[in-house]
Amino acid sequence: MEFLAKVLTVSDGVVAGTREDRSGLALEELLSKAGFRVVQRMVTSDGVESVSAALLSLSEGFHGLVVSTGGTGFGPRDLTPEGTKGILEREAPGIAEAARLASPLGRLSRGVAGTRGAVLIINTPGSPGGATETLSAVIDVIPHALELLSGLSSSHESVQVK
Repeated sequence: MEFLAKVLTVSDGVVAGTREDRSGLALEELLSKAGFRVVQRMVTSDGVESVSAALLSLSEGFHGLVVSTGGTGFGPRDLTPEGTKGILEREAPGIAEAARLASPLGRLSRGVAGTRGAVLIINTPGSPGGATETLSAVIDVIPHALELLSGLSSSHESVQVK
């Protein structure tokens, strides 16, 4: 089964053209190396409504992984988790918790994970290192999660995790 992915960068600076989208590129590279086909990258500004709208757009008719980068901290415009929660059908707290355990700074992330239809959505921090570190912590279980979401696997099957 081919696994598809999309990357959403949440950053006022990238939208304004004053910052380079290094974390989105880093996630795309990590996903490609892990065998995912990245079919779309999108940028949106910080904020609940903008994040919700972007995630809805990326999820519509899609079957795969959507990873966001940015807006998971304590800054006044860091509202990615709130925008994400507004469109999730089911949360996946184990994924978010495992991602946070990747490094001591992970404890400062408010990122969430969950599903919408056949899409798994995961928030990661806005730095290239933080984004790739947290996604790397959970990437081994993502294929099985996507199989479950697509109905191709039973949750009762034995799974080998690397």
